[in-house]
Amino acid sequence: MESVEVVLAMLLAVVASGYLVRMLPFPLPLPLAQIALGALIAGVFEHGMTLQPEIFFLLFLPPLLFLDGWRIPKVGLFRDKNTILELALGLVVFTVVGAGYLIHWLIPSLPIAVAFALAAILAPTDPVAVSAITQRVPAPRRMMHILEGEALLNDATGLVCFRFAVAAALTGHFSLADASLTFVWVALAGVASGIVITVAAAAGQRWLTGRLGEEAGTPILVNLLIPFGAYLVAERLHASGILAAVAAGITMSYVELSGRAHATTRVRRAVVWDTAQFALNGMMFVLLGEQLPDIARGALQATSPDSHLDLWWLAGVALAIAFGLALLRFIWVWVSMRLTILNRRLQGKQVYVPNIRLVIATSLAGVRGAITMAGIMTLPLTLPDGAPFPGRHLAIFLASAVIIVSLVLASVGLPRLLRGLELPEDHSVESEEERARHDAAVAAIAAVEKASHARMATADEAELVNSATEHVLGLYQHRLGGSAAHMDPAKVRYADQTEREFRLTALKAERDTILKLARRGEISDDTARKLLRQIDLVEARYR
Repeated sequence: MESVEVVLAMLLAVVASGYLVRMLPFPLPLPLAQIALGALIAGVFEHGMTLQPEIFFLLFLPPLLFLDGWRIPKVGLFRDKNTILELALGLVVFTVVGAGYLIHWLIPSLPIAVAFALAAILAPTDPVAVSAITQRVPAPRRMMHILEGEALLNDATGLVCFRFAVAAALTGHFSLADASLTFVWVALAGVASGIVITVAAAAGQRWLTGRLGEEAGTPILVNLLIPFGAYLVAERLHASGILAAVAAGITMSYVELSGRAHATTRVRRAVVWDTAQFALNGMMFVLLGEQLPDIARGALQATSPDSHLDLWWLAGVALAIAFGLALLRFIWVWVSMRLTILNRRLQGKQVYVPNIRLVIATSLAGVRGAITMAGIMTLPLTLPDGAPFPGRHLAIFLASAVIIVSLVLASVGLPRLLRGLELPEDHSVESEEERARHDAAVAAIAAVEKASHARMATADEAELVNSATEHVLGLYQHRLGGSAAHMDPAKVRYADQTEREFRLTALKAERDTILKLARRGEISDDTARKLLRQIDLVEARYR
């Protein structure tokens, strides 16, 4: 019963954190507020809440990664794919190697495999934490798209590296050839699992709905279960459940373009997912703060008596690791940008030389968060022979401390670096949104006129139909730039019903046009999702 009370207190802390950051006179990142409230809960209940690593991983990671893959703008992802891959793949490997040797050098008593496992789980960044920090000082849109794409892909890369490092710590040996073959299977089977599960779930739901109908909440519940199903199937195949969840999310964004889901379902589903994302991310940071006291005690007790490690020394090590990660990121970003500029000059293309502030901001934006916390908690409790896993408490403490330090550094530095930072403006989003609105309005007008001609019956009805048609067409003609008389109640109801049908017809035409443009790749899925949500809200009102 007490565990249930702790969970409820943690959920209440997530709710309170949202109000707390708005009450304070100074900007405080939401994750830091949640960590502080979690520590307060630990003090009230006098102990931390522990979860089995496998359960912890299953509960938090699949839905968060699924949603990241679903909502990331695909046009921006493919446009900046080279930059994103350099950060998500090259930087991760560079960070694992550099930070792994740095951690082992700082703490020689920590086995090298555990040091590399810690470095691997520190490599992924958290876009949610960065977004929370940059709410009051908005970051350039393209920079945020790159950071989001990096975070989406480096989650999988870092966690796969983490998995191999933990396996080396458990078995005592590491084979590059075996690891390479395993990586190919883990990656391909994981991605395939996510795609197959998502497509199969969507097809099965459509088949059942067409023959048996459905309850209002069924499609939303199915959607919530997809990431867990993809994750579990991939793990059963000894593949990457993380990649499966990401692939399921990306596949879901394309399934969404089929337009088969009802408007009310999409609206409700978006609200449910927003709530789940806020709750899960908040719970992660509250849980981190709630476990900090026990993590610190475990780290101090786990050190050898002759090492003379105390809490301040460990805090200094955490600071050194955090600054080391920032330095490695700065080096990689600076070298990557210089090589990109050189390559564009050799090709005779226009070159934008970034301000050094942008390089530093990109380095500080490598905030560690929910993924790092979830991953480090999955360190095994024991070795195969039953002995305690070496350095587990110490690794968890250092990862937790680095999360906090990176959040503080970003919250202090990013607003100052981003304020007044000028980048070349990208008007592509505005122009494609304007075009989509124009094309949708033209299609809606044509659909309403066609429906109006088909609806004409008696002369009396024709007058009402014309009135409703003119009202609906006026809304769309106003978008293109281009008082009812007293009637008896029956005629008013007929006019309202006719107007409602025409409005729904027009909205359907708008939606079909936007989906068609998105399927052709003429507008981004991010723009399509924004416009579809507006249409869905209007349609939900009429339905």
